[in-house]
Amino acid sequence: MIFKSLLRACLACLFLSLCTPAFAQADSKALLDALADANFKQAEEIVGQLAASADPRVVPALEAFAEGDLYARKSDDAVFITRAAGSKLALIDPLSGESAGEVAKGAMSKIRVNNNLRRVIRSALGGLTLLSPDRNTRLQAASAVLASPSAENLDLVEAALERETDPEVKARMVEARAVSLLSSDRPPEAKREAIETIASLGGRNAIGILMSSAGTIDPSLQEDLDAAIARLESKLAFWDMAQNVWYGVSLGSVLLLAAIGLAITFGVMGIINMAHGEMVMLGAYSTFVVQDVIRSNAPQLFDWSLPIALPVAFLVTALVGLAIERGVIRFLYGRPLETLLATWGISLILQQAIRSIFGPTNQEVGNPSWMSGSFPLGGMTVTWNRLWIIVFSLTIFFALLALMKRSAFGLQMRAVTQNRRMASSMGIRTPWVDAFTFALGSGIAGIAGVALSQIDNVSPNLGQSYIIDSFMVVVFGGVGNLWGTLVGALTLGVLNKFLEPSVGAVLGKILVLVLIILFIQKRPRGLFALKGRAVEA
Repeated sequence: MIFKSLLRACLACLFLSLCTPAFAQADSKALLDALADANFKQAEEIVGQLAASADPRVVPALEAFAEGDLYARKSDDAVFITRAAGSKLALIDPLSGESAGEVAKGAMSKIRVNNNLRRVIRSALGGLTLLSPDRNTRLQAASAVLASPSAENLDLVEAALERETDPEVKARMVEARAVSLLSSDRPPEAKREAIETIASLGGRNAIGILMSSAGTIDPSLQEDLDAAIARLESKLAFWDMAQNVWYGVSLGSVLLLAAIGLAITFGVMGIINMAHGEMVMLGAYSTFVVQDVIRSNAPQLFDWSLPIALPVAFLVTALVGLAIERGVIRFLYGRPLETLLATWGISLILQQAIRSIFGPTNQEVGNPSWMSGSFPLGGMTVTWNRLWIIVFSLTIFFALLALMKRSAFGLQMRAVTQNRRMASSMGIRTPWVDAFTFALGSGIAGIAGVALSQIDNVSPNLGQSYIIDSFMVVVFGGVGNLWGTLVGALTLGVLNKFLEPSVGAVLGKILVLVLIILFIQKRPRGLFALKGRAVEA
């Protein structure tokens, strides 16, 4: 008797196990067919029921629904995924994925979808793929639930969470469970824990999730909710400030690169070089030419294009600077107005020459793989190209500082800066010091162009964007003083980035200019004054 009972129970279990998939398929098919006559609200309910069924076979149908590729056959309201097949539609079974033939377009009616329904579908798809054997699919599913929380997915998220072993996916599921739990009917204690979990996410998304629950949450949890939002806003304000400082340092490094060559020529020679920006532009175009040659002849070397472009840009711009000094500027020493006008004319000639050779449009300069992308740092985002430019500008700065302090040429430059007549009487050939100093400053501007080509448009007008800021940095920091140029560039960069959000970019630059003018009125020789021939004169 007992044996017969056990045998009957086993047969019943076997029958149920064999029949359950068929029942599930029948239920899922019936729910999909119900979409044929459903309005948007009813369709949302049907999608929720499909998600609750945990049937992974409905995923392609829901994806097609969101894309607008789900149609109902007019004759029997059967629902199919469709693909265009000339003048007809190819029918695909929504559960099995098998072909169901072709029909005329007039025999099918499209099942409409709107943005709210698409959000519900995305949430359902996230829940349905939480149990996928593929790790990346589960991670994406948990992220989808996190982005579109729904109480209907809570049970499925918890079931997936119990089975999950991957630490990253499990952490994302914990977050997805918390945001789904907040809109559910679970007890206040569970929701209080969810509030803390969401608050630990940080960022504006967490604030948005918490604030969206402010009107519907249990009154006993309102204090916890407000406290969590206040903590998040305080932390966000701190990281916003840190991000502005980072942007300011990044801008300051760009200004340092553009101004450091000008600091040398202006400090040693007293030349107001309006063509300095065009040296930056020539460096950027040298990078473009180098990359173009590498793309055509050795594309495998593209990641080395910037290291190759650096000496090329330096030599090209140094030679152009040497030619300008020997051909024009050496005849105009002691006549600042004529020098300004002459270098301005040279800048126009160089711009037009580049337009004639390369055209007036922007040129494409690519980023090597090691300068592409970004990474999070706390609550801020750091881009690799900006980080490398900061490192590069500081490297150039300290290399130039070592050249000025430790080399014979640097000693001669400093001697000419401090007392030209005495340096000449000691046998220093001051005209050649002037020439090679101008060439060095132009070469450094060319190196700056290599770096700026990674963050700005390479066009004939590239240098015009930096010439005024470069002069401001040099005057503010102290003419001819490299440390003053560094401090001035970083100060102006950070100041600009803190002013821009409140007053705008244009008014921010005007305010910076006004502040510098007021500062120069009190301290005419800048932050770090350097004695030289201008003072002695």
